[in-house]
Amino acid sequence: MKTPSEAALIGWDIGGAHVKAARIDGGQVSGVVQVACPLWQGLDKLDAAVAEALAALGAAPRHAITMTGEMTDLFDARADGVAGIAKRMRSAVAGAAVPHRIALYAGRAGWAEVDDARVRADDIASANWLATAAWIATRLPQALLADVGSTTSDLIVIDGGVATTSRSDADRLISGELVYAGVVRTPLMALAPAINFKGRRHRLMAEYFATTADVWRLLGELPEHADQYPAADGGAKTAEASARRLARMIGRDLAEGSMEDWRALASAFADAQLGALIDACRALPGIAALAPDAPVVCAGAGRFVAAGLARALGRPAVTLGELLADLAPDCADEATTCAPAVAVALLAEGGR
Repeated sequence: MKTPSEAALIGWDIGGAHVKAARIDGGQVSGVVQVACPLWQGLDKLDAAVAEALAALGAAPRHAITMTGEMTDLFDARADGVAGIAKRMRSAVAGAAVPHRIALYAGRAGWAEVDDARVRADDIASANWLATAAWIATRLPQALLADVGSTTSDLIVIDGGVATTSRSDADRLISGELVYAGVVRTPLMALAPAINFKGRRHRLMAEYFATTADVWRLLGELPEHADQYPAADGGAKTAEASARRLARMIGRDLAEGSMEDWRALASAFADAQLGALIDACRALPGIAALAPDAPVVCAGAGRFVAAGLARALGRPAVTLGELLADLAPDCADEATTCAPAVAVALLAEGGR
C-alpha cells in the first residue's frame, strides 16, 4: 500500500460489474487496479470494492469519479443511481484520508459536487467514455478510440476534440458509438443469430450457455486477470470447459468435435464480434473526416480486439498506455485496461 500524500489523487470508474481506480502522484500514474463489483446486488458491493481498491492503492485526499453503474437495475432511474453512487463514494473514501475532496466528472459541463449529483445526473451519467476520449484529444489531433471492455465497446472519433454530440448511452446506441460486445461477459447469442460449424449453419440457442470469455480463452487471447466473474455454468475456466460451453450453444456435446473444431467455432464467434465493431465504425459521427493514418487508440481488457479492428480498418494502432508520458513501471497494461479511471484522474490534474 502506498502512503498518503497531500498531492495524491485517485480516479474512479464505477461500473455495474467492476470498479476501476488509478492513483496519480505528482502527475505520474503510480498504480492502477480493477476489482469485481456486482453492483446490481447492492451498494454494499461497492463499499467492498472501494475498500479493496484503496487497500491496493493507498489513501488519497482527492478523488475524481466517473460512472456507468447508475444503469444497473439496482436503481429505478439513472438519476437515483448517480445520486446513490456519489453519496456512497463520499462515505467510502471518507475514512481513507481527511480532509478529502471529491469531484464528479460531468462531461462537457465540467465537474460537479456530490450534493449536486441528482440535478446534474444527465451530465454525470455514463460519461466515462467521454473522459477517455477527452483525454486522448489532449494527446492526438485525430484518432479513433476503441475501448473494448468486459461488457461493452466504446467507439469514439477524435478530430480536434471529441467529434460527437452524443450525450447518453441511448444516443450512442443509435450512433454506433456504444456496442454491447465485450470480451468477457457478453452472451454469445448476442453476437449473431447463427454460426458456422463443420460447414453447416447452426442457429444459436437463445440461452445463457457461454460468453465471450469462453471464445477468447479458447483462442488463447484472454488475459487471466480479465475474467473476474463465474463462467455461465459456474464451471471451470479451462479450454476444455470453454469448448463444452460453446458446443452447447449449437446443441452439441464436447465429444462431437475435436479441440481444433471447437477453436474453429470460437474463431467464428470472434469474427462475428469483430464484424459488429467494423459495422458500427462505418457510420460513426466524424469517421469520414479522419485521415487514413489517424490511429486507433486501443483500450480495455479487449485491447487485442481493438488491435484487430485497427488492422481491419487499415489504420495504425497504439495502446492508451503508450500515450502516457509519466507512468510507473509495469503500469501500462493496467492503465490501458482501466482507461476511464486513468483519464478522469488526469483530467482532474489538468489534462497532463
